[in-house]
Amino acid sequence: MTAILKNFIGGEWVDGSGVTRNINPSNTNDVVGEYAKADKAQTEKAIAAAKAAFPAWAQSTPQVRYDALNKISLEILARKEELGRLLAREEGKTLPEGIGEVARAGQIFAFFAGEALRLIGEKGASVRPGLDVELTREPVGVVGMITPWNFPIAIPAWKIAPALCYGNTVVFKPAELVPGSGHALAEIITRSGIPAGVFNLVVGSGSVVGQTLLDHPDVAAISFTGSVQTGRKIAQACVLSNPMKKFQLEMGGKNPLVVLDDADLKTAVEVAVNGAYFSTGQRCTASSRLIVTEGIHDRFVAAVAERLNGLSVDDALKAGVHIGPVVDQSQLDQDLRYIKIGQDEGAKLSFGGELLKRENPGHYLQPALFTEANNNMRIAREEIFGPVAAVIRAKNYEEALAISNDTEFGLASGICTTSLKYASHYKRNSESGMVMVNLPTAGVDYHVPFGGRKGSSYGAREQGSYAREFYTTVKTAYTFPG
Repeated sequence: MTAILKNFIGGEWVDGSGVTRNINPSNTNDVVGEYAKADKAQTEKAIAAAKAAFPAWAQSTPQVRYDALNKISLEILARKEELGRLLAREEGKTLPEGIGEVARAGQIFAFFAGEALRLIGEKGASVRPGLDVELTREPVGVVGMITPWNFPIAIPAWKIAPALCYGNTVVFKPAELVPGSGHALAEIITRSGIPAGVFNLVVGSGSVVGQTLLDHPDVAAISFTGSVQTGRKIAQACVLSNPMKKFQLEMGGKNPLVVLDDADLKTAVEVAVNGAYFSTGQRCTASSRLIVTEGIHDRFVAAVAERLNGLSVDDALKAGVHIGPVVDQSQLDQDLRYIKIGQDEGAKLSFGGELLKRENPGHYLQPALFTEANNNMRIAREEIFGPVAAVIRAKNYEEALAISNDTEFGLASGICTTSLKYASHYKRNSESGMVMVNLPTAGVDYHVPFGGRKGSSYGAREQGSYAREFYTTVKTAYTFPG
């Protein structure tokens, strides 16, 4: 019988109060592992351990933090094939996508190892004669981290690495649906030489572990990636808590890809298919609204359908597979529900949307392409989070831009065009945090800021040097030399 993998609290691996099973969506007969579930009391112990460890870690030298983060990075990168296979097995990404995500996690830790050595302050003259003014950055304290299932190692990495880099302590709650990658990352972190209590892992439900993090007065900040509904509840709880908590929210998108008449058709098709359907469309940056001008519309739709017809949908671990399964039955049901909604609203299901059977039982869905959609339909307004995209016809660039911005979200956007004029105008006028020209909307380097506007994000950006805005607080100090 497989051993139950434990939580990590105060430097020790501890049993939980229950067990969560990790099921392979490519083969639902395959149990990836069983993981101990933390209850409220254990979560409170993890918070207490993080609080006790904070003063010493906050005062640790940049070299100590560099050494720990660099060691984590090296082990992740050395084991990227092994960890990528685990990720693909538990989440359903294809094996190349899983390995790529693990490599990104390793690169993130390497980047923040360097950032530990680059955190500097400022010194200036006061407007008052004879005074010196110093501006320094200090860690905020215990940070609670609530991460999603779709990027089970990269998103934890881009939260944990900067938190540790800047001297904070961590209580990490991975998504209960896919705890394997988070647990593997935790094991690596425990071997990095960081003191007991600096990093803690608690697997469990949002209603128990997540709520305890929100309610506890010793948690100084919450970093969350997930749904809009949950994000709003977290914001409210952080504002109403005593003391108030700092919070950072990444909540989703309904990202547009504009395709203009002058676009290179082959490029536009590859950009659209990659952005909308790879990773099974389970990316907050997926381009699920394809806004296409009239002159290229019919050729684009035909070419996308042909490209989709040539994609392999199968077990994530098989060679040559382009799209793996949907992550679980609940998400599959949601995808199917939206496909029916789109048909009921009058959009034309031009390709796919059918359940598929493969060698093993799994959550396989043929990628779905809607045409004759408009921007008022639910399939164009609400985040589906699956391999479903809707084509919206536009008269010209001006109308395409207006449709592009007509959304409550503002995470990522893209345009396919050979016109420097339109590319430059779109970059300036797209109401999103990240803009791509002739590139998929899903794809941001690890050293640049990640985040959006409007209903997609709240608070400081994640990744890159901008992460310090969330994980540090600024202190202004005066000195009178006498």
